[in-house]
Amino acid sequence: MQLQDVTHVENIRFGDENSVIIIDQTKLPNETVYLTLTTPRQMYDAIYLLQVRGAPAIGIFAAYALSVLANRIEAVDFDTFYAKLRELGAYLDASRPTAVNLHRMVTRMLNTALAHQTESLAAVRQALHEEAIAIRDEDIDMCRRISEFGLSLLHDGDGVLTHCNAGPLATSRYGTGQGPFFLAKEKGVKLHIYCDETRPLLQGARLTSYELQRAGIPCTLICDNMASLVMKQGKVQACMVGCDRVALNGDAANKIGTSGVAILAKYYGIPFYVLGPSTTIDFTCETGDDIVIEERKPSEIREMFYAKPMALPEVACFNPAFDVTEHTLITGIVTERGICRAPYRESFAKLFPEYFEKKT
Repeated sequence: MQLQDVTHVENIRFGDENSVIIIDQTKLPNETVYLTLTTPRQMYDAIYLLQVRGAPAIGIFAAYALSVLANRIEAVDFDTFYAKLRELGAYLDASRPTAVNLHRMVTRMLNTALAHQTESLAAVRQALHEEAIAIRDEDIDMCRRISEFGLSLLHDGDGVLTHCNAGPLATSRYGTGQGPFFLAKEKGVKLHIYCDETRPLLQGARLTSYELQRAGIPCTLICDNMASLVMKQGKVQACMVGCDRVALNGDAANKIGTSGVAILAKYYGIPFYVLGPSTTIDFTCETGDDIVIEERKPSEIREMFYAKPMALPEVACFNPAFDVTEHTLITGIVTERGICRAPYRESFAKLFPEYFEKKT
């Protein structure tokens, strides 16, 4: 697989008017399996079971799913149609509470339906289809811009450490946290990427190193607890990660273990950057304390990816899917409109004034 295949893979697409097709990310890197999803339960499970994952990708998928499900709603008037669509949206929205993109794109699709409520139901369904495609196209553009701004922070020969997966599989194309690496390859900028394996779901091992290796980008996979050593050895000049929700003060929720990487980077004097589209900034969330952290099943720690359980079944497990990196540990937040720096609230207000105008 060449670079073009990695950065332009269609990990989410329409099948027919009644189905969405995704790459099952739980099967990678050993198998490339496409799932055809037609029912609300299948679509909910696809998100919850991480068959589709990555904050931007979840948002795109939710939009595609609602477009498809709208075609199957039996109704003769808009009110009945919209009530069912809203119910389906709430159902999908409940699958993962931390990533703000999911809620935003569900809301955007519902608002699209309302904007066309005086038209025929056929027209409403067509508008939803077009809106889903627009959401994907906007993400492609945002990923490219984020990658450009992110690459401007790196230098030829840099070693960069990343955590989890925020590449093409987690978005629509280049990615966010890993987008600059693919763009660097295109531009001939030489980087070496250190990928945290990212326990317990191993997104760094299964997905990020897979994408980078297939793209011909030099990378080294390390266990999460090796990050301090490679930093101390001078192998890392920057850290870049994605994000699932960013608060107004710059606190950022991302895959569990991210805050630990940021603390290490602060200690060793290494810049730590969070990369994500504006759809990931929650302009209604004041601080990271307001972010709901999803907790997942203990079996992911004890059993997943092992031939036999690695802990006794009676051992208690704590399995939060995310943690919050405090804004004081973040060197910059890279968005599609530019690089934000502390104080983040003021920086966000300059780049995204429309959100603050609404609030006032």
